[in-house]
Amino acid sequence: MVFAVPYSHSQDTTGFVVYARIIDGDTVPVIPLKEVIIYPDHSNITYRLIVTRREAKRMTRLVKNVKKVYPYAKVAGVLLVEYEEKLAMIDDKKERKHIIKQAEEDLDSEFGGDLRKMNFSQGIILIKLIDRETGASSYEIVSEFRGKFRAFFYQSFARLFGFNLKTKYDPYGEDRTIEHIVRMIERGEI
Repeated sequence: MVFAVPYSHSQDTTGFVVYARIIDGDTVPVIPLKEVIIYPDHSNITYRLIVTRREAKRMTRLVKNVKKVYPYAKVAGVLLVEYEEKLAMIDDKKERKHIIKQAEEDLDSEFGGDLRKMNFSQGIILIKLIDRETGASSYEIVSEFRGKFRAFFYQSFARLFGFNLKTKYDPYGEDRTIEHIVRMIERGEI
């Protein structure tokens, strides 16, 4: 006895879409790849393997601190561009002062409580990351919006507590570990 099972083949609808680009009449698939970072050899102290518990604890704390303050630095960068655009359209000095005062009050009500709860290390990292995101130190930002006298006052007050608003971000030197952590956050790795 012979059994026959009827089978028909239709176009397979399962699969995936691949973007393509036509180059010289040929269709070439374009597949986006994740960024791959190649680190220097392990003799570099920043990227070598963590070997002691103290180093592991320090790195864990640094990652936690950067993850906590990085969103605030991103917001600072966006808001700075927003306020600069808004203020560029206004010539009246009194109106500019009013807008700056209102912005300061809004920022304080929205973020003031969280910023006051930050510890010393988080404050230093935030100052550096604000420079990374805006391209200007905290001192320069205050000087631009509130004036040189107010910036000098804030800098003097900050120095009493061990902060320096003029701190610049150095992704290739002192702050390369922070830069590495920020890039990992941006890629969604941590």
